[in-house]
Amino acid sequence: MTKPEGKEPEKTFHSSADFDKTPPRPRVVMPEKVIHRQVESEGERSEYSKERKHPVFFVDLPTKCISMTIGHLAPGQSSNRHRHTYETVLYVLEGEGYSEIHGQRVEWKTGDALYIPVWAWHNHVNTSTTGIARYLACENAPILQNLGGVALREEVPEKGEPASG
Repeated sequence: MTKPEGKEPEKTFHSSADFDKTPPRPRVVMPEKVIHRQVESEGERSEYSKERKHPVFFVDLPTKCISMTIGHLAPGQSSNRHRHTYETVLYVLEGEGYSEIHGQRVEWKTGDALYIPVWAWHNHVNTSTTGIARYLACENAPILQNLGGVALREEVPEKGEPASG
């Protein structure tokens, strides 16, 4: 993508010292890349797929808050049981099966969407004996990575009193 003639890219501010320079209105910051064509034709992300025991394809776009991957499960295949500190929404592109989410079995088929809560143990199973299952996973992992890698929560004891010790 080329920048318009005579236009320099606007500075993006990254520190609290630049807060007063933040524009009063939103502005568009156009990245170089806004499309990833034929995602699955580039091949799976081999090391990531190997760890998860099924093919995973990364959607490579310059997002700051969300990520997208495409997962394939062969007939009868199951993903690893896992959990993470980010939310996931799965959209089933093809196939049928179920996901075990925090002890609950959730049946799905083409066209269904399902939600995976933060830190819930889960895995996905293709119940077909002949066809693959494909899903699009949208996750908010990048925002957590960009905010320092974690999101923590701490409770104040009853009546708002500080904890002793």
